Amino acid sequence: MPFPFRVFALTLILCLTVSAQTRTTKPNNEEADAEADQQRTIAISLITTLADEARSFKDQTRRARVQARAADVLWDTDPERARELFRRAWEAAEIVDAESARKRAEELKRLETEGAPRVVRGGPDLRSEVLRLVAKRDRKLGEEFLKALDEAAEKQRAEAAADQRRNAGTRIGASQRLQLARRLLEDGEIQRALEFAAPALDSVNVDSIFFLSALREKDAQAADTAYTSLLARAARDPNSDANTVSGLSSYLFTPFLYVSFEPSGGANQNRQRGATPPPNADAALRNNFLKVAFQILMQPQAAPDQDRTTTGATGKYLVIKRLLPLFEQHAPDLAPGLRTQMTALASHVPGTFQQGENRAVSVGIQPEESQGDPYQRMQERLERATKSEDRDAIYADYAVALIETGDPRAKDLVDKIENTELRKSVKAYTDFQLAQVAIRKKDADAAVRMARSGDLTSIQKVWALTSAAKLVRAAERSRAIELLEEALAESRRISGSDPDRAKALTAVAVGLGEIDPVRAWETLGEVVKAANGAEGFTGEDSRISARLQTKMMTQVTNSTAEDFDLLAAFRHLARADLLRAIQIAKTFTGEAPRAVATIAIARSVLEKRREPAASGGN
Repeated sequence: MPFPFRVFALTLILCLTVSAQTRTTKPNNEEADAEADQQRTIAISLITTLADEARSFKDQTRRARVQARAADVLWDTDPERARELFRRAWEAAEIVDAESARKRAEELKRLETEGAPRVVRGGPDLRSEVLRLVAKRDRKLGEEFLKALDEAAEKQRAEAAADQRRNAGTRIGASQRLQLARRLLEDGEIQRALEFAAPALDSVNVDSIFFLSALREKDAQAADTAYTSLLARAARDPNSDANTVSGLSSYLFTPFLYVSFEPSGGANQNRQRGATPPPNADAALRNNFLKVAFQILMQPQAAPDQDRTTTGATGKYLVIKRLLPLFEQHAPDLAPGLRTQMTALASHVPGTFQQGENRAVSVGIQPEESQGDPYQRMQERLERATKSEDRDAIYADYAVALIETGDPRAKDLVDKIENTELRKSVKAYTDFQLAQVAIRKKDADAAVRMARSGDLTSIQKVWALTSAAKLVRAAERSRAIELLEEALAESRRISGSDPDRAKALTAVAVGLGEIDPVRAWETLGEVVKAANGAEGFTGEDSRISARLQTKMMTQVTNSTAEDFDLLAAFRHLARADLLRAIQIAKTFTGEAPRAVATIAIARSVLEKRREPAASGGN
């Protein structure tokens, strides 16, 4: 343990021990207030010491995150100190992001030299993480950092202009601004989110439309107003084309599903959620969109050698084909004009795009049931398949699709897969999907069945069991304890060197904290032991996921698992016994888990609401 933290901890223990020894009766209001003030002083000193310690962290990513989070915790009590920490965090984040950009550039160059596809997954955007916290606290400082980020992004965009696709649809800086605004929305900071998003709400793209859809769930009037302004811009912009219209349609008809088309006829689908019903928007707003859309879609098509639109004739034809059912339903007087436009475009459109099924054209617009039984469509594809591996991939494709709706035929399809390894992979993926569905539906019995009989990993079983325990905790305390005991046993089956063991034990400790504090503290001791024996455990990986890859698709599903985080365990238990929580936190040997635990403890004290003392009795 670093020397400053060790000295602080020893001083703190002495202070709290003396304080505890002087209290022999239940404190009155004045004593309770004094104790609360003392705890706040301790928490401030604790977090300040951690922030100073973070300056010596070799890992710049950890340095940035710890200082930014420490600043967030300290803001209400010492804004000047917090602002200084935010600046330090930003400096560290700039170093990390620059190094990540350098490595990506080197990898792209290597791939280009080898003639391989130029696909490189980016690392974490650490500056945006810092910005998320700054924006909640200090708009002026947030704008300063965002301006620096925009300037860096503009430079990066200029350097990479030759490699960008013409229809990328959004500036890098604008995209980062809107992603930050989305995070502020998630934190409930609606007004700040609007303030940061406003400069980027001047063009139609995935980020701007998805932001407006998310905003509408929080403030429908503000979102509709911003969308109306975007419609007016699109109507005036001579560069607006069919993809602009398709993007605008997402807000009103297919929230969180954004479809665009390429001149070749290819389609891009960006989906952020599962099927989401259209918002209950005002008819006048919908009619305004349809009029603007008609105006843009009816523009004469340039000759192929002069066409500068992002869709070309083929893409425009497909956008009209996609949106025509909406016009027929809501603006039937405009539909004939669009059908005439399609006829005019048809001479430039390959026959394959004019006939037959095209999922990109119908997705989100036409109900699945109107397209026929998916099982029957699968049979038609199977009849055309000539190889066993192709049939296996088709079975896997439809098993995944059917399991999302709870269709029992999905299990039968899994059993039909001939390749043993693929069958096992598909079963594991679909079983976890079923567990997720059960938790979303608050069906504890179904979740427990999947944990006990499904083909789940140990960490997935622990997640299902602890989630089920949470569902039954209020009504069936004894059953909740049994499920947590089962989860504890499963946690101990995970290798001691695997970070999942510490994560699983953390979730059990969180669950026990609500119903059996004694066992919770004991389990937290196991968490420390597991964390110290597992290189790579950070204490803040609140995700659980599953991945499936076949010949025809790649599927990834993620669920939030907040109880896997040390934050969840220490924020709760520190309220019960501050001294004990601090003593346990300092036994973590890793910088990351110790920092997460320390921040959680300080936050639990500084954010704790003072409750009026009970009157009467001892």
